[in-house]
Amino acid sequence: MVTPVAVVGATGRLGGLVAAVVEELPDFELVASLSSKDGAHEAGPDVFGAAAIVVDVTVPALSPAIVDNALASGANVLVGTSGWSGARLATLRAGLESRPEQGVLVVPNFSIGSVLGTHLATIAAPWFPSVEIVETHHAGKIDSPSGTAVRTAELIAEARREVGPVDAPHVDQRARGQQVASVPIHSLRLPGVTAVQDVLLSGPGETLTIRHDTNADVAYVAGIRAALSTVGSMRGLTVGLGSVLGIG
Repeated sequence: MVTPVAVVGATGRLGGLVAAVVEELPDFELVASLSSKDGAHEAGPDVFGAAAIVVDVTVPALSPAIVDNALASGANVLVGTSGWSGARLATLRAGLESRPEQGVLVVPNFSIGSVLGTHLATIAAPWFPSVEIVETHHAGKIDSPSGTAVRTAELIAEARREVGPVDAPHVDQRARGQQVASVPIHSLRLPGVTAVQDVLLSGPGETLTIRHDTNADVAYVAGIRAALSTVGSMRGLTVGLGSVLGIG
């Protein structure tokens, strides 16, 4: 059985890659290829055609409305758009309670290496009093901090529930970064970079750096395949590719 898929944001960098992966998989068919300007956030649910899975890889401002519209069409949804804060996720989770037959998978980063890097950071986090994140992306990325960094900070805070928040002095100074769940995040936007995340953990006399460097978009392909293969059977809200891969 072939699963019909609609990709919203297909003219973008990640969206084009997702569409290409869908087209190469024999069990999936690309039935709608939309840009973020095609009105999928405000058009009727039929904009997605007969899609059983809708993939949203657009921009943070449009993503929630696109997801709502996709759910109204009866599809399951794969979200690769940044900007899904804890508050947004809570609203989505509550909305899905009235749709027990549907599911949404939100993936901050499709790179398996990135998922592993975040998982390693959560293992190390309780052992170091100070943790900071430096994330670097290409100059065209419009949001900061990145969704990956936000998710990493949230998971670090969760891993430190018993020992308390990280030490982050001088938080009143803007150069100290944006705090997410007590973890300072510093965002760099540079040409010539795809994506880099450094988690720096520090304690008396030592520092541990966990670094993930994405050199090319092909790094996302395996994660996209894994997400597509599972999102159709999901129910409720799932956050992170780690749940798909059995990591964490």
